[in-house]
Amino acid sequence: MDELDEQILGILHDDARISFSALGRRIGLSTNAAAARVRKLEQTGVILGYTTRVADELPGRGGLEVFIDIRLDADTSHEDFAARLAAVRAVEDAVHLTGEYDWLVHVRVEDAADLDALLHRLKQEAGVAHSRTRLVLRS
Repeated sequence: MDELDEQILGILHDDARISFSALGRRIGLSTNAAAARVRKLEQTGVILGYTTRVADELPGRGGLEVFIDIRLDADTSHEDFAARLAAVRAVEDAVHLTGEYDWLVHVRVEDAADLDALLHRLKQEAGVAHSRTRLVLRS
């Protein structure tokens, strides 16, 4: 990796959707040369992928930010729980933990009624035995 690759990474970090021709113009390479460098960075594992950032204020993204500590039923596998959790749109992140609780789940919901419905759904469909919720007051 050289200085040109570093420049490419910086540009892609700011705008991953930039065209190869625009990227090439910014770093002084042809379209084909810029594309080849990006492909090489992808193939060698320097670039692992691309992502989309979504605004928090979209409809359905919620007015309440909540952390939920979750203890699973004894007969619920962590893999099954994780698969069911992946289908829940309100989930921002989830981590499997050691200690008193099995999982810490970060969610955004519209209001208390949506939180109540989500908790009920997790207990009925995802094998949650016990949960403890914490509302974010400030981030």
